[in-house]
Amino acid sequence: MHPFRKLLVWRKAHELALATYRATEAVSNRRYPGLADQLRRAVLSVPANTAEGAGRDTAEQFCHFLEIAVASAREVDCLLLIAADLEAISRSEHAKLEARTEEVCKMLVALRATIRKRAILRKDAAIESRKPKRPSPKKVSSP
Repeated sequence: MHPFRKLLVWRKAHELALATYRATEAVSNRRYPGLADQLRRAVLSVPANTAEGAGRDTAEQFCHFLEIAVASAREVDCLLLIAADLEAISRSEHAKLEARTEEVCKMLVALRATIRKRAILRKDAAIESRKPKRPSPKKVSSP
């Protein structure tokens, strides 16, 4: 179990969610039905799944939730592009949010790789510690 608030990637994802909410405040639901809502749901999923995974008991479970967070970040990236192409958000706002989304995505992938690597090392160490120890050869003293 990890304290999620201490994870830099969670803080960055949280900031991305806040920035996305602010950027979509003026998006008309009448003109673009569901676009802002879907973008907001997707962007909230990134820090939420990171936090939920951090609260799990195993590295495997944590990695699973990080995978969901990565997928949600990719959804955010796609929806931001659609919003920019429809001119629901400005190109400059899109560029800022896209860069933040990519940064978060890379951080999530790196964290997942680190957790998996550490889990493998711990597993290998546990296996090694269970192996019977070979007795060291006794030295024969010379006359």
